Amino acid sequence: MQTSFTPQQLSNPDVAESEKILRKCVHCGFCTATCPTYVTLGNELDSPRGRIYLIKDMLENDRAADRQVVTHIDRCLSCLACTTTCPSGVDYMHLVDHARIHIENTYKRPLMDRLIRQLLAFVLPYPKRFRKALWLARLGQPLAPFLRWTKALKPLASMLDLSPKTVPSASAFAHQGSHLPQGEKRGRVAILTGCAQPVLDPAINDATIRLLTRLGVEVVLPQGEGCCGALVHHMGREEQALAFARRNVDVWMGEIENGGLDAIIITASGCGTTIKDYGHMLRLDAAYAEKAQKISALAKDITEYLSDLDLPALERNGLTVAYHSACSMQHGQKIVMAPKLLLKAAGFAVRDPAEGHLCCGSAGTYNILQPEISAQLKARKVKNIEATRADIIATGNIGCITQIASAASMPILHTVQLLDWAYGGAEPDAIGRLNKKRAV
Repeated sequence: MQTSFTPQQLSNPDVAESEKILRKCVHCGFCTATCPTYVTLGNELDSPRGRIYLIKDMLENDRAADRQVVTHIDRCLSCLACTTTCPSGVDYMHLVDHARIHIENTYKRPLMDRLIRQLLAFVLPYPKRFRKALWLARLGQPLAPFLRWTKALKPLASMLDLSPKTVPSASAFAHQGSHLPQGEKRGRVAILTGCAQPVLDPAINDATIRLLTRLGVEVVLPQGEGCCGALVHHMGREEQALAFARRNVDVWMGEIENGGLDAIIITASGCGTTIKDYGHMLRLDAAYAEKAQKISALAKDITEYLSDLDLPALERNGLTVAYHSACSMQHGQKIVMAPKLLLKAAGFAVRDPAEGHLCCGSAGTYNILQPEISAQLKARKVKNIEATRADIIATGNIGCITQIASAASMPILHTVQLLDWAYGGAEPDAIGRLNKKRAV
């Protein structure tokens, strides 16, 4: 794609980065076939190619974002299916990240939209606040149908709809500190506790710690780490996202200097994509650029790390798993086979749903801010998953778990929960209920 940025514009490193990305696009349109919003809406401006034109025009002309640009950029899920498809290697992720920051800095959203986004940024990255908000949401759930009558209030209705009927108790197991390995020590890792996941499903990190320590790996939960920054990063809140990134870099560098780390384990693939990008996010920060690169290099999804431990093959256990590959896993981190191979080795039969490349519609806060499109994608995803006629669904991202569980008739668990159970861990409640149902 031909560009015409001025030398003055290109003196801005973010604009220069975007200009290089734009020049790689050859207008081929391959991305349109795998873009969930284009497949759903059929609008060229809701495809990666269409959004690239809008971003180019906005940045090249050095103008503030307008309503049209904001509408179509907001509809982007950041699923990154386009980057998997693109034959030219267009780095759409960093281009749309820049566009969102530009929107946040130059566009004044309607009042209710601003308030809802501020609420999300104030609550979701902080587990204590999030837990209290979920308790309050239980009281407000009867109001959801009335909130849906007004377009500006639909995101609030979606928040209430997505809120769980019960909030799990905080884990007494996954506390800050060190969990020593059983038997001979094979490694030392830190685990990202996260923000939303330990509130919505603390059993995921519990299962990870149990499995790793049984395999001889010391697991450290350092004091001071928190949200990876993904939630606010995708809303264009650059400074807040970078502050989260710097804090985590400092915490993990402290662990590296005090005992060493073989890896930083992430059990939410959306967080993994962001942490693996810390090196890029902080590339212009002289105090953090090198440290952030080191942290990004150490970041591993739990299935990546387990793949290097040579787990023994187990006999078939009679359960069939439909594996849903989260977008942040398959497109963001390019992890495709490792989770499925681990499940097969652990004794599960694994089935791939049709249209596995398409997003389920969760995408961080997308199912709150874009509820109509999200609902269409969820229905399509659940239909394809249930067509596998599997016993249970496995995936590696808490957002996908919450989204799919709200509509699927089959139970859904994190991949690591199934692996923990298969290799001697506690039986998840969902497996227990499934086995009782099968025994009847």
